[in-house]
Amino acid sequence: MAAVPEYFGSMVFDDRVMKANLSAEVYQSLKKTIDEGAKLNLGVANAVAAAMKDWAVAQGATHFTHWFQPLTGITAEKHDSFITPSPDGGVIMEFSGRELIRGEPDASSFPSGGLRATFEARGYTAWDPTSYAFIKGKTLCIPTAFCSYSGEALDKKTPLLRSMEALNRQALRILRLFGNDTVKRVSTAVGPEQEYFLVDAKMYERRRDLRFTGRTLFGAKPPKGQEMDDHYFGVIKPRVAAFMEDLNEELWKLGVLAKTQHNEVAPAQHELAPIYTTTNIATDHNQLTMEIMQKVAARHGLVCLLHEKPFVGVNGSGKHNNWSISTDAGVNLLSPGDTPYENAQFLLFLCAVIKAVDDYQDLLRISVATAGNDHRLGANEAPPAVVSIFLGDELNGVLEAIDHETPYQGAARTKMKLGVDILPKFSKDTTDRNRTSPFAFTGNKFEFRMVGSSDSIACANIMINTAVAESLKLYADRLEGAENFPAALQELLRQTIREHKRIIFNGNGYDDAWITEATEKRGLLNYRTTPDCVPHLLDEKNVRLLTSHGVLTLEELTSRYEVMMENYCKTILIEANTMVDMARTEILPAVESFALDTARGAAAKRELVPGCPCGYESELVKKLSALTDQMAAKTAELEQAVLEVSSAGDIAQEAAAVRDVILCKMGQLRLACDEAETLTPKKYWPFPTYGDLLFGVR
Repeated sequence: MAAVPEYFGSMVFDDRVMKANLSAEVYQSLKKTIDEGAKLNLGVANAVAAAMKDWAVAQGATHFTHWFQPLTGITAEKHDSFITPSPDGGVIMEFSGRELIRGEPDASSFPSGGLRATFEARGYTAWDPTSYAFIKGKTLCIPTAFCSYSGEALDKKTPLLRSMEALNRQALRILRLFGNDTVKRVSTAVGPEQEYFLVDAKMYERRRDLRFTGRTLFGAKPPKGQEMDDHYFGVIKPRVAAFMEDLNEELWKLGVLAKTQHNEVAPAQHELAPIYTTTNIATDHNQLTMEIMQKVAARHGLVCLLHEKPFVGVNGSGKHNNWSISTDAGVNLLSPGDTPYENAQFLLFLCAVIKAVDDYQDLLRISVATAGNDHRLGANEAPPAVVSIFLGDELNGVLEAIDHETPYQGAARTKMKLGVDILPKFSKDTTDRNRTSPFAFTGNKFEFRMVGSSDSIACANIMINTAVAESLKLYADRLEGAENFPAALQELLRQTIREHKRIIFNGNGYDDAWITEATEKRGLLNYRTTPDCVPHLLDEKNVRLLTSHGVLTLEELTSRYEVMMENYCKTILIEANTMVDMARTEILPAVESFALDTARGAAAKRELVPGCPCGYESELVKKLSALTDQMAAKTAELEQAVLEVSSAGDIAQEAAAVRDVILCKMGQLRLACDEAETLTPKKYWPFPTYGDLLFGVR
């Protein structure tokens, strides 16, 4: 078998391949487009397309597709072959620059939230040259943006690229103030940690809830869950290890920097973490990772569950979004330095993030709002729905010293006067990690821990990038006209700390006392559910932020509000209908069958032994009969509630009814069914239990 360095990126049209297959002139022109955003002329595009096609065909590819991320949350692709008829009746393999730059898939069936009429079919995909093309199967995949006929963004990549450009513009203004005239571009980088569950495929097929919704809608707690803490970082089971080995190989061929793998806290739960890369590429790679995980799992007789809460009673799955800002010279702007210059610059960018998170905590919550993630946030296994920042004691002490103009009690007693004294350099490990914080500083980056495991990371990073861009814009507007830059900077930082210190919390985010303090004393927001937070996407301040930086138009924002609310309602209504179906056609008949057999057994005993008390059987049948009556009634109630929701009115009213009524009735039905499971023998129960699913992979 070839060594990893030999096959890493072998399925990617990356810089190495471009250098080898493009002329120097074409290569330099393309690099200028990638690095500086220069316009790509058609001649260069044709040369790139020809080289890309020849390389892809040599690797066995027969088709190409514009690979994009619509508002469905997954990637989409329409495959076209390279073949073109030749005069002699045969075919030739062709691929033009026009086909590379732009595609035209049918956009009529993708969610648009009213951006387009349903009878309008045209949509366009536009090549993102900053994200390398790759081969998947026999298809050349070209990462693209996706927009409507009239130009509105119908995807997640377009606003992501816009947000990255917004932050770049404002960050360059700040760097120029510090005398840095050499940096041409500032980019954000992300490393998303992907959590997931693996279950046996045969068991999965027997669970309608898993097949239709991605999570278990019924399931009694097994005798053993995660109580012993014996799964986290434990020995990886042979079948899982084989899956991970295969997964790594597939991802490495695609240039995905998969680095760390281990068992997570819950039984059957695992994690894969990559090395950081530029945000739009990291987003593409994460979408690829989720897809490849599911395909590789199938090869091993497994199913990869990406739902945030596939099992009640054990930890759900998130996706920690490790976010940083760097220059094209490789300087991490969130890394403390050794000199006054670096200190001041670092503190300014740090304060920009603090201000951004406080000012737009609602947008951060909205960016991770889904029906699945609502089960996870605030459940003492993930960050609370209240957004806060963890800085650690040392950095918090630095900010307090600036705020109060007092000596910093650190490695050396120094007065925090920027540009004069030195901020003692500290490593990322001088303070413990806070796993309960939604937005934690970890030495040279921030870890946004609220993202759900099935989410695209695009949404979260759109909001982070844009909010930080706004902070930097306000700072640049103020500092560019300052007569005394060091004094103005000092005052700006002090003001930011004083106005936004409420968002900084270094304690236990799981403590109920913190939620009380956060909401009642500090005035922080606590949007517990998707219907609570998503309407605030259209608040005036949020619309102003996203439109002023050119990230999303009002029409695009309105469409996303509609799509998010609609997805929430549809998700839970599918779950409710699945529960009705399973309860009525599987659980009730199984429990009734067991009760009937038990009654027959008691009758047979009494016939054989007249006067036999049969107390156990009598009580059991009585209890089972009461439960079947309860299950039947709760099933009917849930079914009726689903019918009534359709007449709730607008989407906000429907979402509220789903949250307040449907979820409540689903919980009531589940309670009765789960109790019945604890009384019903395995041979009667119609599908695998939690014990089977969580401990069935060896």
